[in-house]
Amino acid sequence: MKLYDTLVAQLKNENNYVTDDGELKKWVVLSKAQNFDARLIELLLENPILKEKFFIEVSGAVCFNQNLFIQFMEQKNYLNDSYTQYKNKVGLTIGGKYMKQRNEVELVWPFKDCVLEGGQSREEDKREEIFFNETLAQDEITQLLDPKILTNAKVYDKEGEHAFSGFGRDATVNKKRSLPEDTITDNLIIKGNNLLALHSLKTEFAGKVKLIYIDPPFNTGNDSFQYNDSFNHSTWLTFMRNRLYVAKELLKDDGVIFINVDAIEEAYLKVLCDEIFKVENFLNVIAVKSSTPSGTKTAHKGKTIIKQKDLILVYRKTSSAKLNPQFSVREKWDKHYSRYLKGDDTSNFKLVSLVDILLEEEIITSKINVAALDIDNLKFKKFYLKNSERICRLQSHKNKEADRQSRIQIDKIHEHFKDGVTQGLYYNGQVITPLKQSIKKVYKNQKFVNDLGMLLCDFWWDLDFQNTQNEGGVSFPTAKKPELLLSRIIELGSDKNDIVLDFQLGSGTTNAVSMKSNRQFIGIEQLNYGQNDSIKRMQNVVNGDQSGVSKAYEWKGGGSFTHLELKKYNQTFIDQIEEAKDSEDLLTIWEQMKIKSFLNYNVDLQNQDDHIEELKSLDLKLQKEHLIELLDKNQLYVNLSSMNDKDYAISEDEKKATQDFYQISK
Repeated sequence: MKLYDTLVAQLKNENNYVTDDGELKKWVVLSKAQNFDARLIELLLENPILKEKFFIEVSGAVCFNQNLFIQFMEQKNYLNDSYTQYKNKVGLTIGGKYMKQRNEVELVWPFKDCVLEGGQSREEDKREEIFFNETLAQDEITQLLDPKILTNAKVYDKEGEHAFSGFGRDATVNKKRSLPEDTITDNLIIKGNNLLALHSLKTEFAGKVKLIYIDPPFNTGNDSFQYNDSFNHSTWLTFMRNRLYVAKELLKDDGVIFINVDAIEEAYLKVLCDEIFKVENFLNVIAVKSSTPSGTKTAHKGKTIIKQKDLILVYRKTSSAKLNPQFSVREKWDKHYSRYLKGDDTSNFKLVSLVDILLEEEIITSKINVAALDIDNLKFKKFYLKNSERICRLQSHKNKEADRQSRIQIDKIHEHFKDGVTQGLYYNGQVITPLKQSIKKVYKNQKFVNDLGMLLCDFWWDLDFQNTQNEGGVSFPTAKKPELLLSRIIELGSDKNDIVLDFQLGSGTTNAVSMKSNRQFIGIEQLNYGQNDSIKRMQNVVNGDQSGVSKAYEWKGGGSFTHLELKKYNQTFIDQIEEAKDSEDLLTIWEQMKIKSFLNYNVDLQNQDDHIEELKSLDLKLQKEHLIELLDKNQLYVNLSSMNDKDYAISEDEKKATQDFYQISK
């Protein structure tokens, strides 16, 4: 490993750390580290790579990360750089020390300090995942997470598909949202591994995204999270942890993240998110009614409790986050609004019965209980919307001075002032609250209207999950979320022109609603859904799709989005292998793999060629699986650092898009 070699080379500059045979005295170095030896720290600080890895900056001061350094050195003593050996020891540690070093044992999350790429190419694919331990494989992780070359850039608008000519960076829009003037303002869809794409986004979008929504695989055994590992929860949590840490970096300080999950992983994910975003930034878990108890779902009602809801974990990045409260339609008249404020000004104001006024106006024909008022009656609706400042209720309050003043004259309306500013109207010690305070923007009959609203809290019971299959003109196999759900989330956590990110894009609902609601979107998807993927859906939106929340936003179409892909390397060979028609094709691909691909570290080329006849004797499916297995799955894409490496044959168009995205001068 480069980091280990760099460390050893630097430490050997101190004679006291080296044996007569030129070997590093690791026990001496460990002792020095445990005692914060000044010479050791000085040596480490002299090397930029070691300084970056083993020191942290706190309020302008550089601090030695003693625990990390000691852990790194101790593991090197007996693990011999082998993650396989490390994997056999995980789970039996306490305080960072292995069982052989302590008399106490504590069970821990096995893969917490690992990076899991998670790169299935099709939803039904399963494969042995590679875990990189953060201490043992820092160089491999750095290479894995380096920004990638971008390819296949193209722009879509109402006129169709166009060649990419450059990213838009609208200074006026960026000023409105308090971002640097040169921030990209184009809508983006990025195809490729979402972990690698997220790290590629950091250069341009770190600290700029206002809202993140993801609907990750639920790990139910029936979805796309089918990684072959006995630590099922641990693997899923590693997958999520890697992505959530970089997602946090992308969020603005006042940003929020919504994570759709179900009960299988919610408790585990809550603990993980508490660690990443901190407990004080947890906002709530929203329960969303997503189905009704009917049909085959009730077949096992005698053995289990039927699932009827999804859960959405909500976290802010910091306490500076502000939400836009959302409201649902009130279905019944609030009986407390039983009074009407009659008169021209405070001097002759008086409270009368709302029912009496409705009789005078001939809106109702007989005296009724106020609770029986029908808010769907068009005449009544028109009346209460027009007179929302006069229809009122009496409520208790905490303004002691207003309470005292309003009780001086019984049955008289008192307008209370403080420093010349009105504090409202009071009556017999109670405050008069107008109906106007309950008139909110609500979604009704496929439109946003001003009407009676109820504050939405942590239970959303009013969404239709049953008729969303064809929203956006695409059919999605499972768990397609309604546009109204995303509209509510986006309205709750962002404002117009803000950047909305979804890195588990699926059918593209987040993108569709973001565009219709005048937000900038970034969507990442690594699976290919053919004619039902997000590209097709967004083309429909640009062309004026009228499903979902289109009417609410008065959407007529327009706008554009830019499509990009992470440039493949080993993935190209996988694609070729999957398309091969016979053994002859596969052998031709194998010859190219030997020359150009990155193979797994344990592949013996000579041994492979010596047994090529055995390979040819297998059926074609097994031949393909074998060749794919030989490839290093963590070298599927080309790093930005390889831009000028001729072996990767980066085209001029690829260079143009990549340099523009990362703002690299030619």
